[in-house]
Amino acid sequence: MSAPDAGAPQHSEPPAEAPGISGDIAHGALRGVIAAMSMTGMRSFTVSTGLVDEPPPRAILRQKSKGLFRVMPKRFRRAGQELFHWGYGAVGGAAFAILPDKVRMQAWSGPAYGLLIWVGFEVAAAPALGLAQAKKPRPVDRVALAVDHLLYGLVLSETRSRPRE
Repeated sequence: MSAPDAGAPQHSEPPAEAPGISGDIAHGALRGVIAAMSMTGMRSFTVSTGLVDEPPPRAILRQKSKGLFRVMPKRFRRAGQELFHWGYGAVGGAAFAILPDKVRMQAWSGPAYGLLIWVGFEVAAAPALGLAQAKKPRPVDRVALAVDHLLYGLVLSETRSRPRE
């Protein structure tokens, strides 16, 4: 038996295995939360500058929570709104993670996905929920919300796993 080479590693690590679909979904959900958190900063700006009257998570909770939002102490409402939004972002990120690699790995896919989520909200969810803003023409508000959904998609896709060499 020969002596080990001084420059050779003394132990070898097992090859990294793919996390599997559940790992991909969990990682996608985490990316979705991070992307939704980045939207929080954008929303703080757009609301404080008057570009957005009321962000969708707050509108949903205020108009449709059947009192739950009103029962919550005022000091916790913003935190509850953010947790609601981050949870929704996690679901969106998990759904993005199960898209085919051929689509998900394209540079345009994340921003397009974020924009698609926004269009779905504006065209289907807001009217179905009967939200007041669904009945108003709000061009500046809608552009600002479209931009923050583009940001969501960009962050979502830029934190995705990339093929390793």
